[in-house]
Order: sequence, then C-alpha cells, then structure tokens
Amino acid sequence: MPKVALFNHKGGVSKTTTVFNIGWMLAERGHTVLMVDSDPQCNLTGMVLNFRGLDDFEEFYRQGETIRTGLTPAFEAQPRSIEAVQPVEVAGRPGLYLLAGDLRLAEYEVTLGIAQELSAAIGALQNLPGSLEFLIRKTSEALSADYVLIDMSPGLGAINQNLVAISDYVIVPSAPDFFSVMAIDSLSRVLPRWKGWADQAASLPILRDAAYPFPVPTTKFLGTIVQKYRPRSGRPASRFQRWIDEVGHAVRDRLVPALEVAGMMLDPEQYRAAGVGDNYMLAQIADFNSLVSISQEHSTPVFALTAAQLDSIGVVLAISEESRDSFHAEFAALADRVEALTSTRL
Repeated sequence: MPKVALFNHKGGVSKTTTVFNIGWMLAERGHTVLMVDSDPQCNLTGMVLNFRGLDDFEEFYRQGETIRTGLTPAFEAQPRSIEAVQPVEVAGRPGLYLLAGDLRLAEYEVTLGIAQELSAAIGALQNLPGSLEFLIRKTSEALSADYVLIDMSPGLGAINQNLVAISDYVIVPSAPDFFSVMAIDSLSRVLPRWKGWADQAASLPILRDAAYPFPVPTTKFLGTIVQKYRPRSGRPASRFQRWIDEVGHAVRDRLVPALEVAGMMLDPEQYRAAGVGDNYMLAQIADFNSLVSISQEHSTPVFALTAAQLDSIGVVLAISEESRDSFHAEFAALADRVEALTSTRL
C-alpha cells in the first residue's frame, strides 16, 4: 500500500487536479485508492463533493469525518485512540475514496511544529509526530487500499514536512515557468533537510515507542509532472518548451544529485524500466482549456467526461472528444509509470 505525496511549495502547479486525475485513473484500473486532502484550503474536497462555498463545508463538518477530526484524540489529548476515519466514496468512480480535508487543520500546524522540534524534551508531545501516519494507515487499511495519494498545500510548514517524511514516494508537480525552476532549486535543499530530520526523529526512543510511533522514513522521489502548457501542432509551444526544458535541467542537475546523497532515489534501473528519462519527467500534460470548467461542474476528470456531460454536438463534440481521449492516453501513461515505479524496490 504505497503512500504517494504530491508536493511542491510553489502554488498553481495543479497538485489537486493531478491527485484527482491519477486517483481516478488508478481506480479505473481496478485499484482501491484513498486520496488524502491535507491542504486546509480543501480544494480536493470541494472538487470531489462539488462544494461551492463555506455553507457546504459547514454542513459537511456537522455530519462527516475529516482529517482533523481523525487527529483530534492526539492533538487535544482526548482519552481515546485515533481510529480509521470514514472516507467519502467518490461518485461515479467505484474504488476511489477521499479522506476529506478540513479548514481547521491549520490550527494544528504550530503544535505539530513544536512537537517535531521538542518532543524528545517534552514527553507530552511524543504522540504527535506519528499521528498523521497512524491515521492515514488505519484509514487506508480499513479500505484495503492499494494506493494512498496525498494532496498537500503549497508551503514549508510542519504538516508538509511530516507528510513527506511518512510517505513512501513523492512526486513534484510543476508548471513551465521561471518560478517552478526556482522551486526545484529550493527543494534540492529542503527535501534532504526534511529527510535528515525524519531519520533523526525515527531514531529517538521516545518517538519510536510512542502510542503513535514515528516510522523509519523510506521516501523516494518518483519524478516531476509538468502541466498547464499551450500546445502547438501536438507539441508544447516554443515559449513553454523552453521552461519545460529548464525544469528538466534543474531536476537532473540539481535536485536529483541532492536527493541521491540523502538516499531518496530509486535504483536507476527502475526509472529506465518505467520509461522515465534522465530529466525524471513522468508526464507533460497540456492545459485543459475549456474542458476544465465542465470537469469541475461534474466532479469528473477531463479524460472521463461522457458525451452527455460534454453537452455539445457536431464538430464541437468531435473536437472535445478527441481532446478528452488524448488526455486519457496521457494519464494512462502516467499511471503506467506510477504503477511500475511503486511496484517494487530494487
């Protein structure tokens, strides 16, 4: 049951959309998939449940369970243990589930940060660093999930640090622009530092023997995904291709060498066997354009929209279906690589 975190501290790189699309595609192939919305903005939860505003969230919070309610026993020192949260089954896609996000999860950020720095000295904090892993594992085990996909916020806070550390794999979504190149450079420093912290935390008896033990970190880098470029004659337009190439160079020349030193890379043969090149780009996916609004309206990935949902006729429908089918092929190829890279470790 591999846990795959999709993380980049740069915003606007389609992390949420990618989690939803990969999750749907893997479930379409017969896998049971749990998506975890750890972003307090709750975009994934809103997308899945077709929420339009705060009133919808407030109604859900009165009845449904969320990532925050699951963590409450640890963070509010309640006399009960963390248990599996009842996830939401995604409409229209059997096998796909959501551990719903919570706007109030941000309230735990500071407490978790303090615990991750001081739990060795303050015993009362010892159960917090391992609580996220415990909750996600219990919830995924209750589903017998084949995959866990974690949607993360854009930031470098304690929750993201923890989630990367407890994940088996990390994918870095990006966009074809200057700021994504800067973000890759930054991650070449941040991710090894987080791995070093996690190694140290896992070695502490107080965390290893806690009610919610902090696990030995095994995080490996799967690769990057570049989205939201404009195509021209079936290829990225030249101004986008330039930045796609720059992202690839930053990954190959700066991020990967740093991750190799930190022990966060798979065996090179695994990447080659999965068809991943030396830029470690798992997929290049064009802008969804007008299809994205239809996708959001129906809480369905672009590649799974039906003719009825597309609600067009004639040439317009034919063009939309051709675009939809192209996206289906791209996400199928991406799922192939994810399956191949997470199936075993050499």
